[in-house]
Amino acid sequence: MDTNAIRSFVLAADLGRLQHAADELGVTQQGVSKRITGLERELGVRLFRRTARGVEPTLDGQAFLAHARTVVAHLDRAVAAVRPGSRTLRVDVLGLRTAQAVILHEFWRSTPGIDLDVVSIRVDDPLEVAAAVRAGEVDAAFRTVTDRGRLPDGLRMVRAYDSPLELLVGPRHPLAAVRVVTPEQLRGQRIWIPGMAPRTEWSEFYDELTEAFDLSIDAAGPNFGTEVLIDELAESPDVATLVGSRDRYVWPSTHDLRRIPIADPPLAYPISIIMPSSDPHAGLDAIVDHFHRQPRVPESTWLPSWAPEPLGRT
Repeated sequence: MDTNAIRSFVLAADLGRLQHAADELGVTQQGVSKRITGLERELGVRLFRRTARGVEPTLDGQAFLAHARTVVAHLDRAVAAVRPGSRTLRVDVLGLRTAQAVILHEFWRSTPGIDLDVVSIRVDDPLEVAAAVRAGEVDAAFRTVTDRGRLPDGLRMVRAYDSPLELLVGPRHPLAAVRVVTPEQLRGQRIWIPGMAPRTEWSEFYDELTEAFDLSIDAAGPNFGTEVLIDELAESPDVATLVGSRDRYVWPSTHDLRRIPIADPPLAYPISIIMPSSDPHAGLDAIVDHFHRQPRVPESTWLPSWAPEPLGRT
């Protein structure tokens, strides 16, 4: 069925004149009349009767009108769903407790009216996530392809935010009372990051960090979730882990965990966003700008060798 004819019928019924409907649609009155005539022929009923004031729906026209309005409304929503700048912006994050999600939530709260869908694609390989961006399954993803030469064609990667690392320990840990810790002080400490998948961006990050500062990163055991890790830290006299300063973690007050900044030098995890090279969603520029407005790390901060180009450059 001709949806233009249905739209013409609805407008003519609402406005009472074929000419007014034609003006609204940007076509001639004859064009609107032909559309409605064709619709009547297809339905086998008369939809309008002519009056001195214009046109009025017949009884059949009134019965059809309610359904026709629904068709037009659904059609408008379908078009809006794929129109750049108006459809919901769909963004992937590594996890809903990460700095990525925290800052994205701040952006959403500060941007009234934006339709944002935040997801977490449960795959470790950033190339698979990049493929999802390229296929249009998501508009962008907060992931890093550490070998930029392997980034699929049609995509670009922007370094969005450098996340400062902190040491997270329980009250019995030997470093629990210090206000700032240095990488040198971390040598010999057991830093537990369970379930770290090999050849992922975070495993490559910790491999370089371990080599640069002669640290011991323990990736033993499966990842049973944040709550299990936090319980272990609260009870252990020697286990620590590393978290981003903006990562969101909540624990019972009885755990008395300590988040300790790292300095001399500070350590940071570079967070990148992957998006289409051309015709990205119109809302992505505002997201990148919001991330770029976050506080910058000091020039002395250690970053891995594969960190993408400096902030604001592609």
